[in-house]
Amino acid sequence: MKTYAKFAVLVVGILGTLAWLAASGINESKTYYKTVAELQALEGDDAHKRVRVTGDVVPGSIKRDGALVHFQICDKETNSFLNVTYMGKDPLPDTFRDEAQAMADGKLSEDGTFHASAIAAKCPSKYEADTSKGKAEQPLNTKPSSI
Repeated sequence: MKTYAKFAVLVVGILGTLAWLAASGINESKTYYKTVAELQALEGDDAHKRVRVTGDVVPGSIKRDGALVHFQICDKETNSFLNVTYMGKDPLPDTFRDEAQAMADGKLSEDGTFHASAIAAKCPSKYEADTSKGKAEQPLNTKPSSI
């Protein structure tokens, strides 16, 4: 075989391997966002794929058992509840509290419990607009005037 033919076979082999690795990596890492009701309605293999589900943390539902955290999230539109278990490497965010909006990344088990590998949370009061009236406006330039 000529040198160019050997080189071409090698290049095609390397490119084929890279394409296969890229395609399998994309399929493994893609994640879909679902509501609690949509997740509970899934059937078959789709029900056990990796997804992200968002809802509000039910007040009083956060229970810590060592490194394991159990809680419930609720979809207020459909009044659907989902039991979530989190055992991840990272600590829970500071904003993870009762009534906070939480996003859990993981898989639904056969018993209907969502096993999360990552949690993100947003505290609703932290991001609300300040509606207090009557506060005096602070001037932008606070240097004393030299008169």
